Amino acid sequence: MKRFHVSRSVAAPPAVVWDLLVTVAQWPRWGPSVRAVELDAERITLGSRGVVETMVGVRLPFEVTHFEPGRAWSWTVGGVNATDHTVETTGSGTRVSFGVPWLAAPYLGICAVALRRLDRLAGREIRR
Repeated sequence: MKRFHVSRSVAAPPAVVWDLLVTVAQWPRWGPSVRAVELDAERITLGSRGVVETMVGVRLPFEVTHFEPGRAWSWTVGGVNATDHTVETTGSGTRVSFGVPWLAAPYLGICAVALRRLDRLAGREIRR
């Protein structure tokens, strides 16, 4: 299925960005559509299953369906293929990309906001 992507260069090491992407307690900090996450672990891995609560209060089950440590992960939400998340090393930091199925192309605006938030959060993490 065709997917559309949005990406952003982040002036932080890939490990810092990756940690923000896989630590569920961080998701509400960078994900505009995420209010809360329930998972029996601190970080996601392949096959992780939990519940994500959206900003409008809808609770949906999720499952991590693809996972390449330090590089990429994808999930289904409510049984539907959802966002993929990719981290790539660049000469000056990290390139982060989010992809969505073509039917969810309007969600790329939300993804762009999430990438800006990730950039800001990653900058804070490296200044600590």
